[in-house]
Amino acid sequence: MSVISKKICMIGDFSVGKTSLTSRFVKNIFSDKYFSTVGVKVNAKELQISQQSVLKLMIWDVAGKDTFTTLDDNYLRGSSGYLLVADGTRPQTIETAFKLQEHMQHKFGEIPFCMLINKCDLKSEWQCSKNELDAIRREGWEYFETSAKTGEGVEMAFLTLGKKLLQ
Repeated sequence: MSVISKKICMIGDFSVGKTSLTSRFVKNIFSDKYFSTVGVKVNAKELQISQQSVLKLMIWDVAGKDTFTTLDDNYLRGSSGYLLVADGTRPQTIETAFKLQEHMQHKFGEIPFCMLINKCDLKSEWQCSKNELDAIRREGWEYFETSAKTGEGVEMAFLTLGKKLLQ
């Protein structure tokens, strides 16, 4: 059986849930405690893709970025793909996600990614407009409404990116 290792990065604004999404996917746990990521945290999880192959995702959870801070390209270098994370309760994080995707494309070219709009368990508190969601669709981006708290959409988002990495 062959094991294919791929590095992916979790990028997005501060406090959108990148670490919580990673914990939900890798360990199937959620904590209400907030700890700001400093630098990068690396986790790994293997996915059975076929009877002959396993995809090992090396997940780099990169410290949050907003419009006033810049991504550390050293953490992103060598990435096969990324998950772009925004928080549905904070529409400015979607704007940040657009800027981060533009940065990634400029620096690293066309690499696979999916967008996650997190905190769908708080849908009644979402402040992102239909126009913002339509803008994501117009870009042709594959996006998922996720909840690190309940697990909704998390596995599917990682699996979808994993399949894109193997195409």
